[in-house]
Amino acid sequence: MYDGSAADKQQIQRGRRTKSMSLKTTVGITALAVLGCAAGAFYWLRARGEQPVPEVVSAEPPGFHEAPAAEKSAVAAAGTSPLPRESKKTTPPVDPGPLLKAGEVLEYTANVSKLNNVASLKLQVAGRGNFLGKSSWHLQAFAHTQNPLRMVFELDDQFDSYSDAGTLASLQYEMHLSERGQKVQSVQRMTATGQDPASEDATEARVLPGTRDPLGMMQYLRNVDWTKTPEVQSSVYDGHKLYDVRAKLAAASEQVNVPAGDYTASKIGIRVFDGGVEMKDASFTLYVTNNAARIPVLLEAVMPFATARVELLRAN
Repeated sequence: MYDGSAADKQQIQRGRRTKSMSLKTTVGITALAVLGCAAGAFYWLRARGEQPVPEVVSAEPPGFHEAPAAEKSAVAAAGTSPLPRESKKTTPPVDPGPLLKAGEVLEYTANVSKLNNVASLKLQVAGRGNFLGKSSWHLQAFAHTQNPLRMVFELDDQFDSYSDAGTLASLQYEMHLSERGQKVQSVQRMTATGQDPASEDATEARVLPGTRDPLGMMQYLRNVDWTKTPEVQSSVYDGHKLYDVRAKLAAASEQVNVPAGDYTASKIGIRVFDGGVEMKDASFTLYVTNNAARIPVLLEAVMPFATARVELLRAN
């Protein structure tokens, strides 16, 4: 029986390594923050780009209904997010502090290796509403490569998360990707039971109870009170695969300098496990301000093919 030449086998192995590295990049950087720039570094000599395209905001899905203005005003006036506590010890609840706020926009710049400002990232809380009968947050992220990287790798991606208002567990995760001239649309409805049918334009994704998507995980890490809970664990589905992500307080007070200013921040080490095995070839660190807003101001990633630093430009 013909089982393929040595060259064919090597090509298949290279393809598997490439796919694996792409997935590690996506989740390992808190699954989103350096999505564009890390991928761009990997394909640095293999792609061509185009001029930036306008940012297009997708319409809300049929199952999402924005909260009434009176409800949003009450939340804003209270200055808090009324998020109930979870019961699991390994995945503590979102702290009910003044963190998630409809309309908030955080803008970042990404540096890869010795190249500065190769990508821009915007995280925003689009609003709070009702998704299929559940109170939820609509979270968004936009990633774009910048020159000089854009000259060889054009990327304009949008991500949408509809996450449970109390736990930030994912209800639906959407990827609207435009990379190297190729467009991909992915809408995935999360279900832990298989009894939540997806709509016609979505795909059912079977996940563990409490699983978060990359955007929900970022907000979850931000909402943890690290003075009370020094370590957390959560399942994360990045749109391709289910991972186990563990985050631990590495330092309670670090001085951080980013374009947005100087901050005192908590240093959080992030470890990613695939099938119970830790990814040893990459390390990730998130810095969250110690003030009331707990803003993610800096994200560092060390990967086999590049190092990345994502810095806060401004917060609105």
